[in-house]
Amino acid sequence: MSGPETLESRLARLRQLIPEVEPGEARDRLAESGVVLVDVREEEEHRRERIPGALPLPRGFLELRAEAALPDRTTPLLLHCRSGVRSLLAAETLRALGYTAVSSLAGGIEGWKECGHPVEEPVSLDDLDRARYARHLSIPEVGEEGQRKLLDARVLLVGGGGLGCPAALYLAAAGVGTIGVIDFDVVDASNLQRQVLYRTDRVGTPKAQAARDALLGLNPGITVHGIEERLTVENVDRILEGYDLVLDGADNFPCRYLVNDAAVKHGIPAVHGSVFRFEGQVSVFHPGVGPCYRCLYPAPPPAGSAPSCAEAGVLGVLPGVVGLLMAIETIKTIVGIGETLVGRLLTYDALAVEFRSLRIRRDINCRICAGEFPGYAPVTSPCSP
Repeated sequence: MSGPETLESRLARLRQLIPEVEPGEARDRLAESGVVLVDVREEEEHRRERIPGALPLPRGFLELRAEAALPDRTTPLLLHCRSGVRSLLAAETLRALGYTAVSSLAGGIEGWKECGHPVEEPVSLDDLDRARYARHLSIPEVGEEGQRKLLDARVLLVGGGGLGCPAALYLAAAGVGTIGVIDFDVVDASNLQRQVLYRTDRVGTPKAQAARDALLGLNPGITVHGIEERLTVENVDRILEGYDLVLDGADNFPCRYLVNDAAVKHGIPAVHGSVFRFEGQVSVFHPGVGPCYRCLYPAPPPAGSAPSCAEAGVLGVLPGVVGLLMAIETIKTIVGIGETLVGRLLTYDALAVEFRSLRIRRDINCRICAGEFPGYAPVTSPCSP
């Protein structure tokens, strides 16, 4: 009668079952699409150094986190640890969970480094960051890597009004590292019904300044630029320079088209939102990935044919719903998770409590995103919320 299995005999058995991939071959495999590198070391080890692109999934949490982090059990997985032992044991666990294409990096990250392959030494979040963003760090789809992406991101909000205010609050709270708010207007008493960044004592204050103060009061660890200018053809390239994404909360058509055209020219995503009385719309226009705003609406309506919010009115809480959806799409785009609204228009009817998702087709004849950039059209209206 044989005794209990030793670690040595267990590893010998696993090496017969689990393919071990040498570092050189592993690097070639990772260059192919579809192969996921999984780091099964402890989180602290992953924070100190890592193979670029590795998904942190500590062995102690495999059963709890694998399904959420790796929903497709047929995806080719290459596991690694420090020396190649824990990755074999983790591979055994994943096979038992139904994953069908699991292999282990021979020699682990130490063998990878000995072959001269690159590793990253990311800057870890400090204790204050860990406390502030603890709920993000607990989500496998975000985690420390996603939070660092947020902290490194630069987002420009066009308009500090009904849409920009709730979006800005949640982007600042989420830790988006640099937020720009461009608005030439001042806080008016009529804004307070929906523009939740501002207080009564800020009436008469430039919105760009009031927004900056409010956001830094919420999260002093980020950078906020209050840009007290009108967005125009002359300054749009300068203002967008260096930003990774633009959130369009403007309330007039000339400005929306200018934002779209500039985003296409600079190759950055534009998260669009609009509201009217009880209805709202949200979409993401990502150059090179999906259609742009002009694919949806090729040209603005005739001047005076579409009333503004000031003329038609808007339910005060509606911009909050739409602005938060815009913030969610912004965060998903930055972190690279989920399915964004690229190629879709999400509409919301507050009276009917109804969401609808409509497909947007890319216009192969679009004058902006389907060919050579023709230049900006004149813009006469200021960007105001």
